[in-house]
Amino acid sequence: MTIVQPPARDVRLAASVDRSIRLISTGSSAGSTCAPELAEGPWEFDRGPAGYGPGASMGDVIPTGSPRQGALPDEYRRASDAELHDRIRAAKATLGDRVVVLGHFYQRDEVVEHADFVGDSFQLANAALTKPDAEAIVFCGVHFMAETADLLSTPDQAVILPNLAAGCSMADMADESSVEECWEQLEEVYGDLATPGADGRVPVIPVTYMNSSAALKGFVGRNGGIVCTSSNARTVLEWAFERGQRVLFFPDQHLGRNTAKAMGVPLEQMPMWNPRKALGGNSAEELADARVILWHGFCSVHRRFTVDQIELARREHPGVQVIVHPECPMPVVDAADAAGSTDFIVKAIAAAPAGSTFAIGTEINLVQRLAAEHPEHTIFCLDPVVCPCSTMYRIHPGYLAWVLEELVAGRVVNRITVPDTVADPARLALERMLAAKPPAATPTDTAGRGATPKATRLETPAGA
Repeated sequence: MTIVQPPARDVRLAASVDRSIRLISTGSSAGSTCAPELAEGPWEFDRGPAGYGPGASMGDVIPTGSPRQGALPDEYRRASDAELHDRIRAAKATLGDRVVVLGHFYQRDEVVEHADFVGDSFQLANAALTKPDAEAIVFCGVHFMAETADLLSTPDQAVILPNLAAGCSMADMADESSVEECWEQLEEVYGDLATPGADGRVPVIPVTYMNSSAALKGFVGRNGGIVCTSSNARTVLEWAFERGQRVLFFPDQHLGRNTAKAMGVPLEQMPMWNPRKALGGNSAEELADARVILWHGFCSVHRRFTVDQIELARREHPGVQVIVHPECPMPVVDAADAAGSTDFIVKAIAAAPAGSTFAIGTEINLVQRLAAEHPEHTIFCLDPVVCPCSTMYRIHPGYLAWVLEELVAGRVVNRITVPDTVADPARLALERMLAAKPPAATPTDTAGRGATPKATRLETPAGA
């Protein structure tokens, strides 16, 4: 774990996507955003029709019954930025070791400023384990991340999500009932899915990306499956192929396709499963020949990146290094210099010689923060349009101040709990992931161009 000094005020201002959006919206700065509503407080969307909110996922259809956030008290909506920051600091000081605040890489900088740990979702869930005396874990991320933290925390610890509307459109693209229906249809094609064939392997092993609900983690746990992250997807697929003739991979088709392709699986053996069609839109013959069945899901942030953007970056910045996240579409990953997890991107930039130029294909909050923290480099987002993750952006200092001050008053709000019937098999799937070991050879990133270190490093602001 690396301890870093809190950024200077000018660095925080440069890193702030919220500030960039406000300047663009008032005409004080050049550039464009994908939605003018991004300049409004996220509480405005808690009161409207159900939806993911402005940003990359605004066009995605939210499932009926998705969590809604109640009205944020007026005092937090009307407070100035400075007042909110003072109230957050005061509440944290009062609570001391009784609370730990976790901030995902994709959170707005005004929230990350108050985080005790900053990292990706699984790093953060594990970071909470280092604070066993904390009564509350405030997870500034999205719903599935808070669920994972609840799976790994003790029963006495309350996991809190500051805004219940902070879901994930990709995670929602694979719900438990649809996956159960898929499993039943696959059984009609392959026979009993729990019975090994002549080679000692079962017909299908289910693999779910960390970016999925606890219910789906529980499903794979019950059915001999496993969880993966963007850092260890290759290791997990190798584990699955040792035990199964093929893999059902959900919810992100792109991570599954990019990883399997780098392992040598032909594209024609990676059919897509559309849950709205019989046999996912495939024939029984296509499924019989399949090695990886890809769920029809995607990340709306990473789907915005294109090969045209990469070509433009190369024309305008000769020598630029293009690094993208493996949730990007395959042509984008193929055209990039490297693809890897958020932790991979952070480490690649930190290790580069001064004067390097990077075009990054991942969420704008992380990219802009890296650019501010590394003035020795030129760093920019491949997508010129400022379009943050809709649901990460639902977390605002106002909500963080509210949940912390409620804790000071002895009240726990927005608690996320996973029932034992789901939690037990979900933990089993996570344990299988932690037990899976990479082969002796040096692992490669999903694009096959260089090492992908397992995500273990966290940034910890001083004073945490």
